[in-house]
Amino acid sequence: MSRPLHRRNSTYTKGHPFAGASAPVVMGSHMMVTILDIVISGLLLGGIYAVTAVGLSLQYGVARVLNIAHGEFIMLGAFITYSLYTRLGIDPLICFAICGPVVFAVGFVLYRTLFTRLRNTSPTPGAFEGNSMLACFGLLFIIQNVAILIWGADMKGYTYLAFSVDFWGARFAANRLVTLGFAIAICLVFYLFLANTRLGKAIRAAAQDPDTAGLMGVRIHRVLALCFGFGALMAGLGGALISISYQIQPTMGLEYTMIALIVIVLGGLGSIPGSFVGGLVLGLVGSIVTHIEPGLSLVAYYVIFMLLLLIKPTGILGK
Repeated sequence: MSRPLHRRNSTYTKGHPFAGASAPVVMGSHMMVTILDIVISGLLLGGIYAVTAVGLSLQYGVARVLNIAHGEFIMLGAFITYSLYTRLGIDPLICFAICGPVVFAVGFVLYRTLFTRLRNTSPTPGAFEGNSMLACFGLLFIIQNVAILIWGADMKGYTYLAFSVDFWGARFAANRLVTLGFAIAICLVFYLFLANTRLGKAIRAAAQDPDTAGLMGVRIHRVLALCFGFGALMAGLGGALISISYQIQPTMGLEYTMIALIVIVLGGLGSIPGSFVGGLVLGLVGSIVTHIEPGLSLVAYYVIFMLLLLIKPTGILGK
């Protein structure tokens, strides 16, 4: 199994900018460049983690579907962007407007057909959660194997905005900075949508008490299907962001699902702002650990996950 976020465009640092300066000045400058590299890399990882985790938080926190196949929707978004760019020449940033609605439609139809039927036939909410999780395991293998048939099992990648940008003495690939900016923008726009629109308020009402929301006129089955669709959309956009800066492969999904689960536990189950914060925190932790020992980043994530379950199971912003 490959590591998540395998770097294709690494960070480059400049030579010492103060040639001939004293050793303390040179060492201090080098340390600042290293810290900046760690922070930018951590924010990049955290932004991608936040985008993908928000979708899973919405699916589980509102629609009550623990979508184990969430990473496969991330993979679909990545490969749709890859295909549109490499075969049709469509700019990856424009591909957001294509892959997002496509993955949303897949998620919406799946909920209206598969999960709505499971909800109606399950005797209790707990039974529905168990049945839906088993169904998601099946979806995981179906989507993954279809992707292998279409794109093959090898890692794929493309070159986009590969030139470097000088930023306070450090040099970063431009595509990574663009990815970071778009990740933050997507999270902010989605949060404002949930906070200020009528549909967003209906989603928040359904998350708090679906039965009462239904009595107040909310079309609960439609709202739950939209929640699952929006979760898939965020996963697809996260996959598109990943494809811009990192290599992708059809079997990448499960690792991203596990990371998204850790993020929503870290931020608080069902808390959208918590997913933002949790994603950024986990990204910074991953960047620091990777700088020390690259092979231990996933280990650090799982250690944080277990400690949270023992010390603060409600997460950072959970109630």
